Amino acid sequence: MRRLLHLTGHRRTIAGNRTLGLLLAFNAGAVNAGGFLVVHMYTSHMTGFLSSLADNLVLGNMKLALGAVGALWAFMSGAGSTAILVNWARHHHLRSTYALPLLIEAALMLLFGLMGAITLGWRTPFAVPLTVLVLAYLMGLQNAVVTKMSSAQIRTTHMTGVVTDLGIEMGKMLYWNRQGVAPEQQVRANRERLRLFAGLVGMFFAGGLVGAAGFKHVGFVFVVPLALVLLGLSLPPLWTDRERLRQLLLQRGSAAAAPVPPAPAAPAERGADAQAPR
Repeated sequence: MRRLLHLTGHRRTIAGNRTLGLLLAFNAGAVNAGGFLVVHMYTSHMTGFLSSLADNLVLGNMKLALGAVGALWAFMSGAGSTAILVNWARHHHLRSTYALPLLIEAALMLLFGLMGAITLGWRTPFAVPLTVLVLAYLMGLQNAVVTKMSSAQIRTTHMTGVVTDLGIEMGKMLYWNRQGVAPEQQVRANRERLRLFAGLVGMFFAGGLVGAAGFKHVGFVFVVPLALVLLGLSLPPLWTDRERLRQLLLQRGSAAAAPVPPAPAAPAERGADAQAPR
């Protein structure tokens, strides 16, 4: 319980950020790869959607261009939702700073696991099924959580930057330092970062394997265990904040139920026979 509390609480440690990043990278890999089997799109890759938007605008395929706009909008909305929730929690001095977005992600994943087949038939103004928008929103929500908690040092939903950083550290590790070079001028790999990036890539890949197999053999309900893991990460700090959250809800309800004060009376009109000021 204490370990889970530290993973999504307001007090951050390097080890806690690393552990949560690895777990969420696995989750993102599973949802991304499994979702591809359903909607034939990798909904965490905004680079691909931006390229698709440009290509289809040039080719005149407005339907695919509109779908790319929808995915981009959903991803940004998810990231924006995380920013609102995290800053609200900080403003009210809650311990569950990063738990609220993960709770919403878990709830949406549960609905997706239980109703995903239904949402595939729900059309949207963006010419893509609601499933695509939900998955993109989830990825934006999650990526913003890890970005904010780690000060943009860890990403979990896309691996381009992670693989780049991993390659840089590998190159530094393989660099041959000539004899006679001062120690402070030698090229040295940051082995801690090397292990972190390798772990993120490995967990994302492992999640992709598990997610693809799960969606192929089990279907949408495979998402339910992943959602339960997120619930396990988010509920402990929320439970710690339960009294504070109850007070905030009561205050909000009292403010909404308070009567609106009457508007001040308008000044009396000047009589017809009153003398105008000079």
